[in-house]
Amino acid sequence: MLRFVLAVLLFAVAGARAETVTLRVGYFPNITHAQGIVGSHTAREKRGWFEQRLGPDVRILWLPFNAGPSAMEAIFAGSIDLTYVGPNPALNAYIRSRGDEIRVLAGATQGGAALVVAGDGRIKQPGDFRARKVATPQLGNTQDVAARAWLKKQGFKVTLTGGDVFVLPTANPDQLQLFQQGKVDAVWTVEPWVSRLELEAGGRIFLEQGDAVTTVLVSSTKFLKTRPELAEKFRVAHLELTAWLNDHAEEARALVQAGLTADTKRALSGEVVASAWRRLKFTGQVTQAQFDELVGEAQSVGFLRQAIPLDRLFSRKP
Repeated sequence: MLRFVLAVLLFAVAGARAETVTLRVGYFPNITHAQGIVGSHTAREKRGWFEQRLGPDVRILWLPFNAGPSAMEAIFAGSIDLTYVGPNPALNAYIRSRGDEIRVLAGATQGGAALVVAGDGRIKQPGDFRARKVATPQLGNTQDVAARAWLKKQGFKVTLTGGDVFVLPTANPDQLQLFQQGKVDAVWTVEPWVSRLELEAGGRIFLEQGDAVTTVLVSSTKFLKTRPELAEKFRVAHLELTAWLNDHAEEARALVQAGLTADTKRALSGEVVASAWRRLKFTGQVTQAQFDELVGEAQSVGFLRQAIPLDRLFSRKP
């Protein structure tokens, strides 16, 4: 009888372990992805913010990406379930999949994006961008689209291969190096790279996007369909963390600083983090109207030509 009871208990334990769910979440090593950085770093320290709220049967894999288009490809490939991402790659993925693959669960960050120019005075006004090189994080990402749209509004012709201003999609760490070497004249990017360009490379803020949607939390529709309750728990935990970032700024900055240092393998100064933090607004709110405006901006520079209605993008149903 005792052996039977032990066998049943062992079977029950094994069954419980078999029910463990692995949740794969993407984020970028940017301060604008503070929620993802805190999630990843607290998990690294064995005190995961999300793990504590999702329960012992959920294991989270935190996966860093350089920019939005690559994160969206991972969604399409089924490699991740959720990701923090800029709005333009999310829009592109939604439209590309005819609205079948992507849903926005919540806002995350506004602001923290800016156009930084060389501090030597070579660029003083919009007209000075002619024949200059402007770096962006990745072709088609949110800052890349913003840069192209703004330059077009200034009267410049910008193409994928040149034009009046050469827009150079380049990974953020490489942007800093090229800027320091004088090989690019300006960079349109996000924090902490904006502050690093300013404080470490003598850059000057030419234009700041204080109210722009910088980061949102998106899910694959497959995940919403197969794990709707888990998706909702993650969304609620994200909103709680977003409120905590605003209410505990000093502690949050230190935690994000430590997380970024761990991710990038390079110490990030408190001065850079403090500079970046003042440009950010963490909010779970995001509206379709904000995305409609982004669609128009992207279409003006040749992206999202096959736009479709965004009514399903904000539904939390697959």
